[in-house]
Amino acid sequence: MPDKELKLQRAGMPNTRPVMLAIAGDSAAGKTTLTKGLVKALGEDRVTAVCVDDYHRYDRTERKDKPFTPLHPDCNYMDIMAQHLQLLATGQPILKPVYDHSSGELVRPELVEPREYVIIEGLLPLQSKLLRACFDVAVYLDPPEDIRVAWKLARDTSKRGYDEETVRKELERRAPESEEHIQSQKQFADIVVRFAPIPGRDDPDEPLSAELLLRPTIRHPDLSEVLTNSRSHAMHLKMLRDDDGRPVDALHVHGYVPREDVRPLEEAIWEELDLDMPLPEDLGDAGDGQRSEPLAITQLLLLRHMLTAG
Repeated sequence: MPDKELKLQRAGMPNTRPVMLAIAGDSAAGKTTLTKGLVKALGEDRVTAVCVDDYHRYDRTERKDKPFTPLHPDCNYMDIMAQHLQLLATGQPILKPVYDHSSGELVRPELVEPREYVIIEGLLPLQSKLLRACFDVAVYLDPPEDIRVAWKLARDTSKRGYDEETVRKELERRAPESEEHIQSQKQFADIVVRFAPIPGRDDPDEPLSAELLLRPTIRHPDLSEVLTNSRSHAMHLKMLRDDDGRPVDALHVHGYVPREDVRPLEEAIWEELDLDMPLPEDLGDAGDGQRSEPLAITQLLLLRHMLTAG
C-alpha cells in the first residue's frame, strides 16, 4: 500500500485504529528503557510493544559471512516489517518473527495483537516513507557517541555474553552503516531526544540532562504556563537551529535538579490533560534502581502525545 493511501485509511478510522509511536535509534541508545516506562505508565493491558530488530534476516552465525551488519536494511526483512506495521497501524494482528538477542538465534514467531497504543522500537522503524506513514508520533534517540558506546559495552558484556574487545570491534564495523542507515532517520523524527551532560559542567557524577528538539511536524503541548521563571532552573525552552538550518524549539531538562523541584512541573504538565487518572509513578526508571528526572519528563511528554493523538 502506498504511504499516502495508508495515511488516508488511518485518518478514516480514528476510533478503531491504535495510536502508533515509533522510537528509533542506534543499538543501546536507550530505546527499550524509554519504552518500558511508557508501557508501565499506561498499563500492559492498553499497550502493545514491538521491537522491529526481530526482523533480522540472518541469525548471528549466518551473519558472520555477510558483507553487512544488522544495521543494514539488506540484513532485515524490511518488506515483511512494512507489511506487519501496516497491519498493526490499521488494528490487525500479526505473526511476528522473534530474534533471541541472548543466543543470536531466530526462534518461534509470536502472535501480536494491537491494543489501544502500539510502541514500535528498534534500529530501522523510520527507514522508508511507508514505514513512517504508520506512525502518529516518531522519536529518535541521539545520545553522544561516547555515552552510547559505554551503554552498549555495559549491556552486551553483562546481558548478551560478549567480551569488551568483541563489542568494540563490532562497533567499529558498524560505524559506516550506522551513519548511512540509522542516523539518517533522525531527519524524519518529530522529536529528537538527547541525554547528555550539560556543556561546561565538569561533575562526572552528575546525572545526565536531556535536550528535546520539538519539531513543528506535529502539534506539541503549550508549556508556556508551566515553564515560569521560577522553574527555569529545572526546565526551560529555547530556540535552536535544526540540522537543516531551520529554527526549532529545544526543551532542556536539567539532570542535577532534585526530584522535589521537578515534581511540580510533572504535575502541571499532567493536569493540563484533565484525565481521570493520577500521574504515573513509574516514569523515570533508568534501570538498576536509578531514577532520571529528564527521562521522566521525556516519557511524560510522549504520554501526552499518545493520549491526545487519537
